[in-house]
Amino acid sequence: MNIIVPMAGMGKRMRPHTLTVPKPLIPIAGKPIVQRLIEDISKVCNEKIEEVNFIIGNFGEEIEAELMKIAESVGAKGKISYQNDPLGTAHAILCAEESLKGNVIVAFADTLFKADFVMDKTKDGIIWVHRIDDPSAFGVVKLDAYGTILDFVEKPKTFVSDLAIIGIYYFKSGETLKGELQYLLDNDIKHGGEFQLTDALLNMKNKGMQLSIGKVEEWLDCGNKNATVYTNQRVLANTSDKLVADSYINENSVIVPPCYIGENVKISNSVIGPYTSVGSNTVIDHAIISNSIIQNNAKITHANLRNTMIGNFVDYEGLVRELNIGDYSVVS
Repeated sequence: MNIIVPMAGMGKRMRPHTLTVPKPLIPIAGKPIVQRLIEDISKVCNEKIEEVNFIIGNFGEEIEAELMKIAESVGAKGKISYQNDPLGTAHAILCAEESLKGNVIVAFADTLFKADFVMDKTKDGIIWVHRIDDPSAFGVVKLDAYGTILDFVEKPKTFVSDLAIIGIYYFKSGETLKGELQYLLDNDIKHGGEFQLTDALLNMKNKGMQLSIGKVEEWLDCGNKNATVYTNQRVLANTSDKLVADSYINENSVIVPPCYIGENVKISNSVIGPYTSVGSNTVIDHAIISNSIIQNNAKITHANLRNTMIGNFVDYEGLVRELNIGDYSVVS
C-alpha cells in the first residue's frame, strides 16, 4: 500500500503559523497533523505501508528531512514529489506518478478523522465521507440503494446528500488512477480553471468501476485557528498516546487533563488545561491556559489564555486574551 499526500498549498487561512512551517506540520497534541493522519490511515488499512509520497512546494531540506522521519515512523519509505504550480487536485496527485501503482490511498493533509472500520481492499475505490448537517459548502456523494456511488456533487444548492467527502480516497489500482488523471491533463479538462480529482472519479464510475464509501465517525478540520484548536481538543480527548513527558517540571502548578506536555517543559505557579498542548522547551509562569496550543520554545508569563495558538519561540507576557501568534514574536 502506498499513500500519496498532497500538501503543497500555502495554508493562507492558518497564517501566521504557516509563514514558517507548512500547515500539515503544525503539531496537534505533540505530533504533526500529517503524522497523525498517516498513523490513523495505517490503522484502517490494517496492512504494511510501503511508501509515503509527500507532494510539496519548495519547503526546504529541513522540512523534507522531517517528512522522511514521519514516513519512517510508520515503517514506510518516504518520498518527495514537487508541485510547483497550483493546477488543481488531479495535477497534484499526478506529480507523484511514480507511486501510483498497486493499492493507493490519496489523503489531503489538512484533515484528521476517527473511524472504526477496516478498509475493504477488494473494492475498486473507496471515498471516505462523513455525514454533516449542512452539506452546501462541501463536495458530497450521491448513492444508490446498495451504497454504490452514483454521482459527485460540488457544493449542492439543493439537498442531494449529506455525505461530505473528507479528502481521503482508496484506489485498488494506482495505475488506473494515473491513467485517468493523465487523460484530464492531456485533454485540458478543467473545472474552475484547475484539473480536478472529481472529474477523474466520474470517468472511473462511468466506465463501470464500483466506487463505494467509507463512513468515518468524526471528521476534524485543521483549516484555520479555531478549527485546529478544536481538533487538538478532540485528539487529546481520544488519543492513547503518552501525553506527559518524563522531563516535565512542575512547580506549584495544576494540570487539568487531558493535556499534552512536551520534553523539558517547566510550568510554575500556573493552571494548565483542560485540552491544552504545550510544546518542548516551553516555560510557563503565573498563567492560566485552557483549550490552547502552545508550540516549542515559548515563554509565557502572567497570562490568562483560552482558545489560543502560540507559535515557536514566542515570548508573551500579558493579561486575559484570545490569541493567534506566529513564530518568533514578542508581546508584552
